[in-house]
Amino acid sequence: MTAAYKGVENEAPHTLDKRDWIAGLEKGLTLIQTFDEAHSRQTASQAGQRCGLTRTAARRYLLTLQHLGFVAGDGKLFWLTPKVMRLGQSYLESARLPRLVQPSLQRVAMGTQEISFVGVLDGYDIVYIARNGQNRSMNTSFALGARVPAHTTASGMLLIALLGPAEVDAWLDTSPLRTFTSHTITDVNYMRQQMQIIRQQDWCLSEQQLDMAYRGVSVPLRDHKGTVIAALSVSMPMQQETSEQAVKRVLPLLRETAQGLMPLL
Repeated sequence: MTAAYKGVENEAPHTLDKRDWIAGLEKGLTLIQTFDEAHSRQTASQAGQRCGLTRTAARRYLLTLQHLGFVAGDGKLFWLTPKVMRLGQSYLESARLPRLVQPSLQRVAMGTQEISFVGVLDGYDIVYIARNGQNRSMNTSFALGARVPAHTTASGMLLIALLGPAEVDAWLDTSPLRTFTSHTITDVNYMRQQMQIIRQQDWCLSEQQLDMAYRGVSVPLRDHKGTVIAALSVSMPMQQETSEQAVKRVLPLLRETAQGLMPLL
């Protein structure tokens, strides 16, 4: 059974009366999100250009965020402080899903001897909201709370595929399919074909899309109504194990675990 994906991170926003809208809050949060790996330190002008604010307005927001401790600066450049991580930590500590799946993730990690994850789709990224297992040496760490380009992971490809054909087309029409390895799928038509296969089989295998010599296997997590809310996956080094052997080893336990969680979600 498949169902449209309506994960927590992708639910349509509630209709909000204009009288209740706080534009300053929106602009402040948007400004925080302009900082990334390529823009770790910005002037007020640079940050403002990235979110549609004037230099003067961006500077006022940045100075306010600096006063609150979320931003630091040297008079010209601004950068985020570790206090910003409290925002994500508040979700991880208060949300029901990460807490509920943790015992099951431990069972999967012990049963497969691999790292297990639960991830949700957020725009172009997969966000890992729960994990269990030993750390691996990977170019991009799947740490708790990590954001990874969705098209490079088994969880991401699975959740995109389960959006449905029309939603998949819309996602692929706007998504930047960046290259990370020589195996990364960047051809939109080929990716669309893979999405059809994934949707039909209701699970996903991804190999060397993000890190060489690593693979992932993922199944959907559905709630008691059959709605897909997240993806359950394992990540593993490829070593001497074939794709078929890896799937045969981990897929039954992933499916059994997802089925067991369904009445609880």
